[in-house]
Amino acid sequence: MEPRLKEIIKKEIQPVLKEKFGYKNLYMGPKIYKVILNMGLGLDGNDSKILKSCEEDLAKIAGQKPVVTKFKKSIANFKTRKNTNSGLKVTLRKNKMYEFLDRLINIALPRIKDFRGLNPNSFDKFGNYTFGIKEHIVFPEVNFDKVEKIRGLDITISIKTQNKDHSYELLKKINFPFIEKRSN
Repeated sequence: MEPRLKEIIKKEIQPVLKEKFGYKNLYMGPKIYKVILNMGLGLDGNDSKILKSCEEDLAKIAGQKPVVTKFKKSIANFKTRKNTNSGLKVTLRKNKMYEFLDRLINIALPRIKDFRGLNPNSFDKFGNYTFGIKEHIVFPEVNFDKVEKIRGLDITISIKTQNKDHSYELLKKINFPFIEKRSN
């Protein structure tokens, strides 16, 4: 069965964007091709118990097992050693990606305390959108009682597009809660 968000994008949003930007066909329009979740642990990455609990939480959020990332070089000021654990990373593609985005937009983001919206200026020059969440407990999959420490989470949405305005329109159409751009 195809995810709900994927169907909406195919049947409703892509034709609207084709009309708005004057594409010759649907495949020229912006397309989300992967979502990357990153949880940095810093010094806590060396503790196997903390690493295991964070790995379980991120696996519940993403729906697949995360990869442990390592420091590439030793830096004394940051108290890091080369090849020690630095964090966790998950790359979601295809159906799992659409299911995650659906849960993120409709369930997790509205649960954030004092949430006013996402910054529309967080697009890079290629049209990818990156934002951070300060508390990973906003996802309903994470059991609040079993969490030892609340951790942050970075989310990058990679979009194949011609420019970042087209990416912004795609995310706006799938109900991403952006702060309205003001013109003064």
